[in-house]
Amino acid sequence: MSSAFIQAAVILLREGLEAMLVIAALAGYLRKSGGGHRVTALYLGALAAIFASLIAAWAFAVFNSGDHSDVFEAIVILFAAGLMLYVSGWLMVKQDPRGWQDYLAAKADQALAQDTGLAVAMLAFLAVFREGAETVLFINALATTEGGWSVGLFGGLAAATAGLVVLFYFINMIAQRIPLRPLFIITSAFLFVMGIKFIGEAIQEFQEQAMIPVTDAPGSAFLTAIGFNPTLEALSIQSLVVLFALATYSVFQRNARLIREAKAMRGQA
Repeated sequence: MSSAFIQAAVILLREGLEAMLVIAALAGYLRKSGGGHRVTALYLGALAAIFASLIAAWAFAVFNSGDHSDVFEAIVILFAAGLMLYVSGWLMVKQDPRGWQDYLAAKADQALAQDTGLAVAMLAFLAVFREGAETVLFINALATTEGGWSVGLFGGLAAATAGLVVLFYFINMIAQRIPLRPLFIITSAFLFVMGIKFIGEAIQEFQEQAMIPVTDAPGSAFLTAIGFNPTLEALSIQSLVVLFALATYSVFQRNARLIREAKAMRGQA
């Protein structure tokens, strides 16, 4: 087994797995919640991102000698993180059966796809685009260092693609068997963690450009091992986002409770 085979497979698996998990989690949530008609739009967004990734990589190679802008990449990552956190919060708010029923009643005369369809489609596009563009650039660099597009390199890509397809199938199958409320919570938590992780990656891009200082945090080796930015700057910003998310969720829950109590009092009157 050649070095190009292993490296190509690892690159595609590493970069593709995160995007695939996001898409699979969202697809499972849509099917379970009765929004299966939006799965097609979700997949179309992902496919569009794959083509956009190829075009972007080609443009980088032709017009920028294969280099890419860390600042531009950081901005894309932050957009993806923002959408992930938004959808995560939306799911967590709607995981309460009473809140979900109220939501469906309020939206009965509207097209449900128009409410979160754009956010979900954009989330799918940015998640896949970010990983896809990086994958093509890394594979192009690997081909250059390995002396060309060898059989081993293509074999590694094929093996990794097959592995991702199999994983995607089983993840989807499992997601469809999870009850609605746990699926909402699991999907929300996953997207929230991914959004926080993306924020760290965006900060790292700025740090590589010396726009943000770098201070190693305690336990940096462990944080690096699990794929997080191991700096105090990143952890501080991520902690603030977590605290803001918790405070926002508490406000939503309090408002929902007050609304339910007000409705109950009107019903008794």
